[in-house]
Amino acid sequence: MRRFGTGPLSRLAARIYTLLVVEAALVATTAPGLVLLVLLDRDASNVPLFVLCALPAGPALSAALYALHRQPADLTDLRPAAAFGRGYRRNAGAALRVWVPLLAVLAVVAVSLTHREAAGVPVWWSALLVVLAAVAILLALAALVIVSLFEFRPVDVLRLAVHFVAGRPAVALGTTGLLLAAAAVTMLTSEAVLLLLGSAFTAALLSVTRPMISGITERFVA
Repeated sequence: MRRFGTGPLSRLAARIYTLLVVEAALVATTAPGLVLLVLLDRDASNVPLFVLCALPAGPALSAALYALHRQPADLTDLRPAAAFGRGYRRNAGAALRVWVPLLAVLAVVAVSLTHREAAGVPVWWSALLVVLAAVAILLALAALVIVSLFEFRPVDVLRLAVHFVAGRPAVALGTTGLLLAAAAVTMLTSEAVLLLLGSAFTAALLSVTRPMISGITERFVA
């Protein structure tokens, strides 16, 4: 006899429900920054404000990663909102230790690129800054996944992020593809649309970093 919750339709419904609840939690926890971000002009002078607006996104993304990863096998015990709240309280500090340095690097790069001619920055240096920003984003997202699901010292988090981004091409390529898709959505629509797809992108981030998650689990947890 098939038990309730073991069929494909039940699992699909549970997954959709979890994504919707996590999406609502993401919107609620990032709404203040998003409202200000939408109202700001796309001007180089507003880069510091852009950074402040993006600050709440780090802990929120970490909590979403935690909630989606902790989806229980028993579909009668679905509590994604509680899991999101638990992940937010548990990981907010660690997430900010990853997120704040990333935003600082991106702010410096953005200011340098937007004032390139005035500062006399050569083209080759601008290209190097873009590469630096891309590497920083890849490492930060890997580190954010790690601190969201595991407990390591900050130095070990950095070592693991570098190891898996550099040593597992699937992780780096998958994350890069996801970032390009997010950038395309933002450019073609707006940041608000990207946020409304936040839980789907979070689930995709978990999927593309699965080799890293499995490797850490097998080596340090199992």
